[in-house]
Amino acid sequence: MAVVALVALAMPTAMSAAPVVERPKLVVGLVVDQMRWDYLYYYQSMWGQDGLQRLLDEGYSWQNMMIPYVPTVTAAGHTCVYTGSVPALHGIAGNNFLKDGKVISSCDDPDVSGVGSDGKAGHASPVNLLATTIGDELKMATDHQSRVYGVAIKDRASILPAGHSANAAYWWDKSVGHFISSSYYMTDLPGWVKDFNTKHHTEPGFDLNTSNEGVTMTFDMARAIVENEGLGNDDITDLLAVSISSTDAVAHTYSTRGTENREVFQRLDTELAKFLRFLDSKVGRGNYVLFLTADHGGAHNPNQLRSVKQPAGGWDSKRARAEMNELVKEKTGVDKAVKHIMDYRIYLNHHALDSAGISAELVKSIVLDYLAGCKEVAWAVDPASPTVATLPQPIAERVVNGFNRQRSGDLMYGTVPGYLAFAVKSDYKGTNHGAWNPYDSHIPFIMMGWGVTHGESNAPVRMTDIAPTICSLLHIQMPNACVGTSLLP
Repeated sequence: MAVVALVALAMPTAMSAAPVVERPKLVVGLVVDQMRWDYLYYYQSMWGQDGLQRLLDEGYSWQNMMIPYVPTVTAAGHTCVYTGSVPALHGIAGNNFLKDGKVISSCDDPDVSGVGSDGKAGHASPVNLLATTIGDELKMATDHQSRVYGVAIKDRASILPAGHSANAAYWWDKSVGHFISSSYYMTDLPGWVKDFNTKHHTEPGFDLNTSNEGVTMTFDMARAIVENEGLGNDDITDLLAVSISSTDAVAHTYSTRGTENREVFQRLDTELAKFLRFLDSKVGRGNYVLFLTADHGGAHNPNQLRSVKQPAGGWDSKRARAEMNELVKEKTGVDKAVKHIMDYRIYLNHHALDSAGISAELVKSIVLDYLAGCKEVAWAVDPASPTVATLPQPIAERVVNGFNRQRSGDLMYGTVPGYLAFAVKSDYKGTNHGAWNPYDSHIPFIMMGWGVTHGESNAPVRMTDIAPTICSLLHIQMPNACVGTSLLP
């Protein structure tokens, strides 16, 4: 009896002395849309000391991070960063893909409604995401006491990083000119968001995504979330997923060189510096960890490359689709057998083929023979067949990782280096992305702050390594479809 009583009395003291897991107060993920790795150095002369240069001076930079799948597009990239997984497993096969025979956007959800907007932009959620994220695992590790938020101009750049269990995700609806959310997260915008929208808005219809002001607006909203939701104000780690979308829109319009691209990255550096100073003051220098990466890179403009005698151009996929359909019709009698070409993926019209009793394998062989005769196409394969093994190993691995059996269509292809997957006219000034090549797949990854020492590495690493690295730092389980490896020693 006396021994039992002594043990019982001792238990509270022993429990109170138990070690506590050390974690930062706040994790901030910053994904810069279409930020090539070499921008860190191409634009370095214009960085101030407190923004991107501070990350390089104080953080740890992995200089050789590559995306291990195709297509290298926004939705897949943001998802990979926060899941540590690839489209074959996490299900986000592209910005758009077929689901149940219908083309959808990556975050389309007809079962939710907009909050802050009655328009189509509000019908969005993480319903199409098949894997958990860093934020989901952080929530589980803290019995859902952690607060997790996402913010971006693009819906997919806010929703997919925030994950399934996020407190909220906010994105911009240009039809109303302010930030919105959906009923997946809430029934009404918080009062502070309504106040923010009153003070920060544009005229309906103005495309903030194509403006440098989109960079500023995103950081303003990120600060407002930290301030009003109290992120980082206690010992339970919170997560804020921020994505800068305007850098992508500007590059699509003006390419990787020139005044416009320089100015949007100058704005990024200026606003990042302000944001870091805010975090230093609000959360405390050394109390937070921030990582910066990109969802994909971007190719140089083909016309610019040709002007300096480099091979480049475009493959007219629209015309090619028409020619494929004519060829298939001639050989099988089936009209419009090739239904879609999206992000280096080819979708067949299975309903038409089944109705005519024509084998999909026959049509695939016809299309592959056609593609073999296109000088702008470097390779084309059926990802579900052994023909993938005939590709160079790095490309074969990317095809396998990027192919989701339910959503990626029937065939995948790649253009020759320097060629975009559409017709390029002589006055074309923009660019695109989506290929396996280094210009699209080589991205920055820098961590700075709590638990991070200064340095850099040139060892080959992958985008899928980001999520397990952050989870390792936090001492939490990695996301449930993660195929990456922690980069921490």
